[in-house]
Amino acid sequence: MREIDRRIRYLTKRFEELQVVDYSPVQDGKVFFGAWVDIESVSGEQVLIRIVGPDEIYGRQDFISIDSPMACALLKKAVDDDVIVKTPKGDKIWYVNQIRYVLAE
Repeated sequence: MREIDRRIRYLTKRFEELQVVDYSPVQDGKVFFGAWVDIESVSGEQVLIRIVGPDEIYGRQDFISIDSPMACALLKKAVDDDVIVKTPKGDKIWYVNQIRYVLAE
């Protein structure tokens, strides 16, 4: 019960700081907050991810935090750009295949 109360207090405080970020036409063709990005590694692995706030990633494998190394490397990139992500095992290169702000269902 104490854990639930702690989580409720935390979320209540976060609600006061939350801000809705609307899509802007200026974002077209570039990766910014809220973007769905289809990326591909040099080995051919394809991943579809969305860049969100740190409080939104829990329970979703396809969401990454805006603070993550991958998101930082992707910001302001365009389709066909190379992205170098620094990892503990060394740099990894990804290619941006597609950028969307609305995911087709």
